[in-house]
Amino acid sequence: MISLPKIEHPIYKIKIPSIGKDHSFRPFLVKEEKLLLMAKESNNNNDIFISIKQVINNCSLDSNLNIDKLSIFDLEYIFLRLRAFSVDNIVKISYRDYEDDELYDFEVELDKVEVKFPENKNNVIKINENTGIIMKYPSASLYSDEDFLNLEKEHLFKLIVKCIDKIYYGEEVYDAKDIKQSELEEFLENLSVGVFKEVNDFLKNVPKLEYVIKYTNKKGSEREIYLNSLNDFFTWR
Repeated sequence: MISLPKIEHPIYKIKIPSIGKDHSFRPFLVKEEKLLLMAKESNNNNDIFISIKQVINNCSLDSNLNIDKLSIFDLEYIFLRLRAFSVDNIVKISYRDYEDDELYDFEVELDKVEVKFPENKNNVIKINENTGIIMKYPSASLYSDEDFLNLEKEHLFKLIVKCIDKIYYGEEVYDAKDIKQSELEEFLENLSVGVFKEVNDFLKNVPKLEYVIKYTNKKGSEREIYLNSLNDFFTWR
């Protein structure tokens, strides 16, 4: 019986934005492309999120890299880099200008997409002199958390609960993963409006993808388009 040769694939290094370290990945292959196509055909955003995470997990060559512990912006950035060296570095997008109502076509170079970090990043929210909350960025585990993805209400509140890393009281530090979700929810509900706003603001200012397109429309106005999520780069549906 004939044995077919094993196909060797190049190895690429991708620097993970949140930790600043390089990790090894292979390109995604036909089997990963099929995952993405099936998810796209389902017309379900949840399926798309799950397939993106699965593709990245398949392509990772570092056994010590836990995809679930990465941030969502890490996952999005890795996927763009994988897409760049697996398929094509160029993505074509169209944008309708609301001023002149013209449709403009652009080519986006994926290797020039960066992750923009907020200038004042502080993940410690003080409740009073002795008590506070240590927050973390939304994790990639949310991409396969179907209970969360299928929420119909209180989406932001549930996201905040999942982004609590620790709660401290004096010298005591409590890890959120050791606390029941119902207790965390009750804890948040008893915060002052001002403190809760600070928690909310933390999530509004998480790092995100950034690619800026500059052009002049037919009326002579200088325009800028900010792309900052995977949906801005690809048409999934």
